[in-house]
Amino acid sequence: MVRFIENLPPMDLMRSEAMTFVQLIIPAESAHRAITYLGELGLLQFRDLNAEKSPFQRTFVNQVKRCAEMSRKLRFFKDQINKAGLMSSPSVLQSDIYLEDLEACRFLVSSRGNACSEETELEENVFSNGDYIETPFLFEQEMRPAPSNQSGLRFISGMICKSKVLRFERMLFRATRGNMLFNHAPADEQIMDPISTEMVEKIVFVVFFSGEQARTKILKICDAFGANCYPVPEDTNKQRQITSEVSSRLADLEATLDAGIRLRNKALASVGGHLTKWMDMVRREKAVYDTLNMLNFDVTKKCLVGEGWCPIFAKTQIQEALERATFDSSSQVGIIFHSMDALESPPTYFRTNSFTSPYQEIVDAYGVARYQEANPAVYTTIIFPFLFAVMFGDWGHGICLLLGALVLIARQSKLSTQRLGSFMEMLFGGRYVLLLMSLFSIYCGLIYNEFFSVPYHIFGASAYKCQDSSCRDAHTIGLVKYREPYPFGVDPSWRGSRSELPFLNSLKMKMSILLGVVHMNLGILLSYFNARFFGNSLDIRYQFVPQIIFLNCLFGYLSLLIVVKWCTGSQADLYHVMIYMFLSPFDNLGENQLFWGQRPLQVVLLLLAVIAVPWMLFPKPFILKKLYNERFQGRTYGVLNTSEVDLELEPDSARQYHEEFNFSEVFVHQMIHSIEFVLGSVSNTASYLRLWALSLAHSELSTVFYEKVLLLAWGYDNLVIRLVGLAVFAFATAFILLMMETLSAFLHALRLHWVEFQNKFYSGDGYKFKPFSFVSLTEEEN
Repeated sequence: MVRFIENLPPMDLMRSEAMTFVQLIIPAESAHRAITYLGELGLLQFRDLNAEKSPFQRTFVNQVKRCAEMSRKLRFFKDQINKAGLMSSPSVLQSDIYLEDLEACRFLVSSRGNACSEETELEENVFSNGDYIETPFLFEQEMRPAPSNQSGLRFISGMICKSKVLRFERMLFRATRGNMLFNHAPADEQIMDPISTEMVEKIVFVVFFSGEQARTKILKICDAFGANCYPVPEDTNKQRQITSEVSSRLADLEATLDAGIRLRNKALASVGGHLTKWMDMVRREKAVYDTLNMLNFDVTKKCLVGEGWCPIFAKTQIQEALERATFDSSSQVGIIFHSMDALESPPTYFRTNSFTSPYQEIVDAYGVARYQEANPAVYTTIIFPFLFAVMFGDWGHGICLLLGALVLIARQSKLSTQRLGSFMEMLFGGRYVLLLMSLFSIYCGLIYNEFFSVPYHIFGASAYKCQDSSCRDAHTIGLVKYREPYPFGVDPSWRGSRSELPFLNSLKMKMSILLGVVHMNLGILLSYFNARFFGNSLDIRYQFVPQIIFLNCLFGYLSLLIVVKWCTGSQADLYHVMIYMFLSPFDNLGENQLFWGQRPLQVVLLLLAVIAVPWMLFPKPFILKKLYNERFQGRTYGVLNTSEVDLELEPDSARQYHEEFNFSEVFVHQMIHSIEFVLGSVSNTASYLRLWALSLAHSELSTVFYEKVLLLAWGYDNLVIRLVGLAVFAFATAFILLMMETLSAFLHALRLHWVEFQNKFYSGDGYKFKPFSFVSLTEEEN
């Protein structure tokens, strides 16, 4: 399997694998081996041709029952091994074994000539000592029926569970109408229940009564309550003799039980060495017969017919596996394997590895990609951890996450073989996501110049100095710039100054808008590649073009103003510019003008944005109606060579298989899509401000814990207070900043990908490729 994966052809990261619908005609004598080899290959998804039949109406139902029964027996062995506290280590040499061998229980048969010592000891303890086997104990003699004494005071003694004593006594009182005396006392030690194997508390009781009728009632009540009755003779000598015999018998039984337990443990240990392989074999056999139940017999009842999907690149490997199955089964007739047409859409299959798999799972949690639709996971691999880092940026906290990720990666060979909890399994599966999130957090933390909220002069001295010579009130009076800007990131002198919060607010808010506009433009650009790949020129002309115009005429222009303001150092109010671009587009900008020709440019951009709305709304529904009429009313057929008129492939036509064209439905669908995009452009851009809000919240929380906890405690000349402050700071950093804030930033980055990014191009209405594979069976079991 490893060699096969290494020899796979290069894959297209952008699109899912090309699939083909295939049919198999398998001779009956080759069917089991062929399905087994296909399960080992794991590249063919079978379609259930017997979906209308219940599980009990299928051909191989008896074989499935056999496997289920054998699986139950093996689980029983596993439970017994666990109860015995034995380690089920796999044996070094494991010979092949088949289902019939397990059903015959050959693994429990040993050579009679080499009987083990424990078995000999067990037989000796059971079949020797003929004295008490041939001649019963006095205890057993007392249990035999004897001539009853019809008169006088009599008694019955025994033991009962402590939880039943009150009900038991009440029932005895009512049955005998109070003509009895009940006495009880707790047993000296707990006794194991042979059914549940749990230790329970027992009560020793004695019931005194008179008359045979009362005796019969009391015995029935004892039997109903599960009480164990023991006859006790009145003669003291007989009591001593019974006690001596019972003690001797218990010693012999304990020796017998010890020998039996040793023999059982040895048998379980020998079974435990093979148990894993046997359970895997039974699981595979059951999966093979379940798959065979999805196939149909042909009219001759000599061949099985199956259908399913497979990647085009895997056809050669599947044919080789089928040829090997024909040869190994000595069949005179080969297996027919050929492609055929299918009406339904193919499944979606992306080849992933341990690095790309968690990102693909993030995308699939929103919705599985439509067949060969652009895969967002390619871009999520980098953009998702970067957006997380924008909100989490602190290179001290990033180093903590990096250490955790490196520990998971360094121990992946050990952790991958252990049974982990749900949280640890999720954390281990996303170890490479955590690695990239930590690296980008360190990068963004260096830009913000925050190390547990403390700035450092990493890249040189600050560009600012105090206004006065004493520099007493630098943070209140202000600083002056005296040299070139700080070479990388935020100047450390901003920390603690009176302009710190307005400066960081402005910086992070505008940076969030820039990142959001770039991210949304990428989503719209991917819709162009989707339309081009599927040959849908209508979507390019009447969706992609007006969408890219509308978004960039408004928020792309805002991004341009932000960059120009940063470069020129202008004091223009961008809120005023954007608001009056709509309210008074022809008014003079005054001091808010950033560059020459800004006012006519704003008028042109506003007109283009207004034109883009009806451009998205009206042309496409009318063109689809025209093309439908031309196709099905026979006017012209020349234009049908272009793929955009193929109504079956039109993603927004809401019609398949030549359904009747409903213009109102298509128009309403297009109107909803247009309104959603127009309003979504505003709300989505505002949604990216969460990058600013969470980044600022993370920074302020860090500052509070550092200044109000650690520095405050360190100001006291007391070791206990300092240690308490350090402990509180460490706890807050670990559980609030590293756990809660990580989870919060992760969820917000997830929302930005699912809603703001993927809704521009991603349908997500496909279904996964789930081939018949023995590897997936093992993963599900684990």
